[in-house]
Amino acid sequence: MVSELADFGRRIERALTSPGDALSDLFEPGRPIVLARAPGRLDVLGGIADYSGSLVLEWPIREACRVAAQRSSDRRVRIVSPGPGRDAVFDRPLSEFTSGGRPIDYDAARTRFCEEPAQAWAAYLAGGLLVLAKERGLALESGVRMLVSSSVPEGQGLASSAALEVAALAALSELFEVHLDPRDLALLAQQVENRVAGAVCGVMDQMTAVFGEQDRLLALLCQPAEVQGTVRVPKPIRFFGLDSGIRHAISGADYGDVRTGAFMGYRILAEHAGLEVERTGERVRIEDPLWRGYLANVDPSRFEREWIDLLPERIGGAEFLRRYGGLTDAVSRVDPDRSYAVRQPAAHPIREHARAQEFRDLLMEPVCAASLARLGELMAASHESYGACGLGSEGTDLLVDLVRRSPHGSGLHGAKITGGGSGGTVAVLALESSAGEVSGIAREYARLTGRRPAVVCGSSPGVACMRLGNTP
Repeated sequence: MVSELADFGRRIERALTSPGDALSDLFEPGRPIVLARAPGRLDVLGGIADYSGSLVLEWPIREACRVAAQRSSDRRVRIVSPGPGRDAVFDRPLSEFTSGGRPIDYDAARTRFCEEPAQAWAAYLAGGLLVLAKERGLALESGVRMLVSSSVPEGQGLASSAALEVAALAALSELFEVHLDPRDLALLAQQVENRVAGAVCGVMDQMTAVFGEQDRLLALLCQPAEVQGTVRVPKPIRFFGLDSGIRHAISGADYGDVRTGAFMGYRILAEHAGLEVERTGERVRIEDPLWRGYLANVDPSRFEREWIDLLPERIGGAEFLRRYGGLTDAVSRVDPDRSYAVRQPAAHPIREHARAQEFRDLLMEPVCAASLARLGELMAASHESYGACGLGSEGTDLLVDLVRRSPHGSGLHGAKITGGGSGGTVAVLALESSAGEVSGIAREYARLTGRRPAVVCGSSPGVACMRLGNTP
């Protein structure tokens, strides 16, 4: 949003001319500064099915991350994130990102950030520099200084990390004059999260941060990242978010195990379908003309009729590796000493893809009582499926139940857990006139739990970038 970026720029300009201001010590006078902004998102339908090729429907929220970046003369990477009482600061020599004159590999970078948990947040920003070096040949010869300011709630399933990655990568690519088309920007931002930060996310968050349009749902087919346009949300429908107060983390074991279980299911179905499988070290490669590598392409009715009973409820990692060799997924790992649920994690994306398609189609028709009811049913089924996969939480279940039990005529028509699950935020389908009722759900939840949920409302466009003019 240009006006928001301009306000951010004016704040920096004032700081640069105010002796003693902390930002005057961060940026060097006379050097250009690039500003970028990217929003968070509310996952309306699709969620964890993105890595299995599902259609996802994502709402870009008003809250966003802003980044300012400037080349520096001191060959250091310095990042400041202002906070109440104390700023978070990352300050490392550029040489830590190189070895023998070349950028270090991703495993080394990830290990380095993990060794210092207090500095792990900087992986989402500094990682963009490394990805540009490795994937686009950027010479790591000039240091960089960055300021980051985000209003996206952290750890609440609203894609705060993707907003960081996209804003930082957009600013860095503009600063160092590395051309990235929008799709490349999103895919490289996903590389930052997967390869540097070590979180095994799909691509929907980064794509929404790049391609989102205000007051529209982004329809994204994750095969791997095909924008199918945006869906105008018809009046009087509106989407809200209710933060459960339970921290969500896609780097956690729950999300990772469900993802692994889904890819185990795909590997097992490929075996039963007679697809050609080639084992290559820890991975397998499958020649797949049936489903093109994605569980979401499995026909739902045939799956329920013929395939589902072929999948085990659970399987031990060692047994799976012995029988099937490995996964097609490049970022998941099978632990021989763990047991994994398979049937539910594999069924979820097949069913969710069908739900998302129907949801999109309903929104493109005139709104009526029957369609509102069906939209709510689809969200309820998605929420229940999260729980069956082991990704529910007491808080999000309570919020969904409070919406479900709201009085007839309240204008609240559906709710579901969002994103990676295991806490975080609930998406609510409501009428525009029902903001008061949504706030009432938040108050009742606070009374019952002692946790006061923030209400997310409003929308904003995807990534924007500009150069700060008249830099002293």
